[in-house]
Amino acid sequence: MTPKEFIKQYKPFALETEHKTGISHLFTLAQAALESGWGERTFGNMLFGIKARPETPADKKQLLRTTEVLSSANAVFPKIFSIEKRADGKYTYSVLDWFRKYETQEECFTDHAQFFFKNKRYAKALLVKSDPYKFAEEVAKAGYATAPNYADSLKKLIKTIESYE
Repeated sequence: MTPKEFIKQYKPFALETEHKTGISHLFTLAQAALESGWGERTFGNMLFGIKARPETPADKKQLLRTTEVLSSANAVFPKIFSIEKRADGKYTYSVLDWFRKYETQEECFTDHAQFFFKNKRYAKALLVKSDPYKFAEEVAKAGYATAPNYADSLKKLIKTIESYE
């Protein structure tokens, strides 16, 4: 899917989320684009890479391959394919881990927005929810993803999406 096609398909969901929550639709679209590879990886209607928790019902989770960057070489996952030590002292894991899955993509967008409000670690981010760039920085600081350059990746995609609007 091209960026233009992705934006056309998912912008209505992102705008609805912005209307309900105040979280910038530009941030929401950028995060969906980053986490799903512009819609190429939407297994189980999941676009945001939200991990499932142990209490998540079996029909609402799926085991998927992912990459994590962590400080420890002793992390536990359902399956580890490889662990490589990085130059910065951290470790890159290639693993299988549990992620949420959804009946519809609309359900995914709704759950994504609620995720920020249900998790106290995003309280600082929610103070700047209307600014997609600041929100990206705060979400990254709060630990949404393990990629060291997560905020920069999001901000680059926000600029790309703005160029299409």
